[in-house]
Amino acid sequence: MKKMFLLLSLLSLFLYLIAFPQHAVPAAASGLLLWYQIILPTLLPFAILTGICLSSNLFYLFARPLHRMLTHVLPVSIEGTFPLAAGFLFGFPMGSKICASMLEEGKISYEEASVLFIISNNMSPVFVSSFILNQSLKLPALIPVTFLILYLPPLLLGRFLLKRRKKHADFLHKNTTSRFQFHFKIIDAAIINGFETLVRLGGYIMLFSIAVSVLSLLPDIPELVRILFTGGIEITNGIWAVAESSCPLLTKYLLCIAFTAFGGCSGIAQTTAMVQETGLSIRPYILTKFLLCMESSLLAYLICRMPAISVYF
Repeated sequence: MKKMFLLLSLLSLFLYLIAFPQHAVPAAASGLLLWYQIILPTLLPFAILTGICLSSNLFYLFARPLHRMLTHVLPVSIEGTFPLAAGFLFGFPMGSKICASMLEEGKISYEEASVLFIISNNMSPVFVSSFILNQSLKLPALIPVTFLILYLPPLLLGRFLLKRRKKHADFLHKNTTSRFQFHFKIIDAAIINGFETLVRLGGYIMLFSIAVSVLSLLPDIPELVRILFTGGIEITNGIWAVAESSCPLLTKYLLCIAFTAFGGCSGIAQTTAMVQETGLSIRPYILTKFLLCMESSLLAYLICRMPAISVYF
């Protein structure tokens, strides 16, 4: 069933490219431009630096002190501290990418990786603050509260899941070597791997941008339905659609929170590509993303009703 669905989707996309190039080609160009202007300069430096830190074991320099601070909040191993912190700081899809790399190298266990790749695979604070709040919604004053809304639910969920997994498998004390090594081959490999990861993301963004452009053939769709469909498929196009819509500012903010917490079908496809060689299941990831989307949206609605926050809308 899954293979048949993918085959039909690809066939439909192929036929759409042939039948409506006037819609598909500009959509592909728009997706690639978005990748080049926003995703590539934002994520590529982090992808290269994390690759260097992993291969050289330099991540231990800050993983150990950070672990001492986090261990009472999140029952995570020293090694698991790195993908957790990097995922929250550097953003999607670095959380899943780092978890997959560390699992393949034996630095973290399968049990720990199965939780960390879900809760740490969020949109980066830079993306949220610059692209969403500053550029799209013009709400820079809400950056701190938005960080709370988006990042507190996965942290709380992570604490619950990690404590639950700890009962069945001990992943807090590993004998992984922390011998540091650093040479230019590590840097070269990190650069190549970083570009490979980002090029792959660019391809997914382009394909899902083309899929979103199918809506241009259906002019009678209500604006809100069009926005929900766009944001559900690909988050960056969805946020652009929200920003350019006629919806009230509060509605725009809540929609952006929902899209960001979920990550879109494009995000699910990209995450699947990051972890497909590790045996990690994508089904819990999808269910958790739906849950986090609802939790963050509800939290945002409640906070936006507070007098101190409602004045911005």
